[in-house]
Amino acid sequence: MMHFSGLHVVLPDRILSPGTVVVDGERIVEILPDDRPAGGPGFTLPGHYLLPGFIDVHVHGVEGADTLDGGDAVRRIAARLPKFGVTAFCPTSVACPPPALRELLAAVRSARERAVQGASRVLPAHLESNFISPDFRGAQPLACLRAPRGAPPPGEFAAADILEEIAAARPDVGIVTLAPELDGAPDLISELAEQGHRVSLGHSGATYEQAIDGIRAGARHATHLFNRMTPLGHRAPGLAGAVLDSEEVLAEVICDGVHVHPAAVRIALAAKKASGIVAITDGTAGSGLPRGSHATLGGRRITVGDQALLDDGTVAGSVLTMDQAFRMLIRTAGVDLIAASTICSATPARALGLHGFGVIARDAVADLVVLDPDLRVVHTFIGGAPAWGTGPPLPPSIPL
Repeated sequence: MMHFSGLHVVLPDRILSPGTVVVDGERIVEILPDDRPAGGPGFTLPGHYLLPGFIDVHVHGVEGADTLDGGDAVRRIAARLPKFGVTAFCPTSVACPPPALRELLAAVRSARERAVQGASRVLPAHLESNFISPDFRGAQPLACLRAPRGAPPPGEFAAADILEEIAAARPDVGIVTLAPELDGAPDLISELAEQGHRVSLGHSGATYEQAIDGIRAGARHATHLFNRMTPLGHRAPGLAGAVLDSEEVLAEVICDGVHVHPAAVRIALAAKKASGIVAITDGTAGSGLPRGSHATLGGRRITVGDQALLDDGTVAGSVLTMDQAFRMLIRTAGVDLIAASTICSATPARALGLHGFGVIARDAVADLVVLDPDLRVVHTFIGGAPAWGTGPPLPPSIPL
């Protein structure tokens, strides 16, 4: 048993300042509205913040590793994310051929079955799939895109080949992004939802009406709201308008202040509340690297700047990390600590059905992050065990 004392403890509905959180094994067992020691090993960090660990449901890579690199790439990403306060993540793909998808899903399965202490939890994958609009593909490879009912190019793989890979690895596929206006998309949305996948609308030229049809078919998620979709207009609300207008849909937002203007973040929050917004990074292998560095996204070179860019200048995801997203929400978008924690932890946990995660509460899993007064990560705990740390040392009884 150990305790965290003297911190600002960010709870779902209030902040205890100071507060004490007692952890026994992997679970939180007590929350006290003061800073008194609760017995057993622990540490006191006045002026610091204790929050539930961040959960990133849309991240392609970090610090030079991309999910489609093959080999141990997923494990390397999992090992590198705790320094940014991430305690769980969905390895995210771009559209790719069936063999590459098969290799990724096998790597996700292996990482989930044989978790490594000190690494972020590997959740089922997010497929930014082959079933998206060519006109709104962004950095997605055109040659890999298919309509659910469309004929493939001569000699190329078919939509059915991708669906077979998904069917063969269902427990390891969490979110599937697709464009609802494609031929056969509503039926595919229904099928995927019935099989337990979370269908997300994105990379789409859908009208408001087509988007609503997709939501009626079972879509409950939106991939990076405002980006690579029909914009919100007062006469043609488009996909963005349908997402903002639908309570049952949770909307991802890339919280870097570049992909989405802070004012648009506030508009989305006004429409959907913190319980309807999921902070994501859309981070790439360029995240965490210095400006001017090079990495890859799905095998293609990207350059690190304010965003990740392909060699032709196409925006190819972000270079954001979740701790930066949290700070942007508070400092630039003007979101309070409780709402920012909800957006970065509780809402993504709820989206994925992760009961007991994403909150500091009695009996919840002790996936925790400690931030200093400047809101920078100094310690990350996964299942009550230290995963990463810097700054003020932990006591000898809690070795890193």
